[in-house]
Amino acid sequence: MRNAINVTADGWVRSSYSGPEGGQCVEWAPGAVAHGVVPVRDSKDPEGPVLAVSPGAWAAFVAFAARSDA
Repeated sequence: MRNAINVTADGWVRSSYSGPEGGQCVEWAPGAVAHGVVPVRDSKDPEGPVLAVSPGAWAAFVAFAARSDA
């Protein structure tokens, strides 16, 4: 069974690493965290698939990205 979480168009936040040229970026929907998930999508494909990750997994990803040289 799938549970849908409706995120409005203005509910998405783009990665601070994103530049105006629209590189390899992600967006996340902080308003959905209250539902126990963090929706994440490709900023270049807003109609495409959305990953639903746990808040803990998202926090670990952000911490890793912040300290990564990649």
